[in-house]
Amino acid sequence: MDVVNVVKRAKKGDKEALLQLILAEKEAYYRLAYFYMRNEADAMDALEEMIVRLYERIGQLKKEESFYTWSKTILVNQCKRSLKRNNKVIPLGDQLDVKKGHINSTGISDYHQVEEQMDLQALLTHLNADQREAIQLKYYHDLDYGSIAAMTRVSTGTVKSRIYQGLQKLKALYGRNTDEQY
Repeated sequence: MDVVNVVKRAKKGDKEALLQLILAEKEAYYRLAYFYMRNEADAMDALEEMIVRLYERIGQLKKEESFYTWSKTILVNQCKRSLKRNNKVIPLGDQLDVKKGHINSTGISDYHQVEEQMDLQALLTHLNADQREAIQLKYYHDLDYGSIAAMTRVSTGTVKSRIYQGLQKLKALYGRNTDEQY
């Protein structure tokens, strides 16, 4: 799909083009919404709100090639607004998306993977909220620095700094944890 041309069509009022863009990234949008909202219903509500906002504001998009960064920023902001409106404060480090006892495609139980994920989540709780959010957006959602900067409304340098400092702290903590085990 040629994103730039489809975005241009959407900006001219083509609803099908906008729908095509959204559907092409529907799983990434859902994962991102679920990451913030922590339940399916709230994530779906945030997605619906994002779609409405995209439809209303598509004409404001200046760079067609930035559609997905722009739309994900709208989604993140919608999630944060919803959480604030509902007075739900969800520490990002407390999130686990785990299916206990699930057998993966290789036939191996995910228990070991769950244990590793729980260890990582425990380590992430030692970071400040900004570092934790930046690291999770970068490594859990595979977003680039520019996208994270746009979503969190800080400079790219600040995002890089948060990730670097957070990773340094995690390395120090992980080193301590492995030393304690032996």
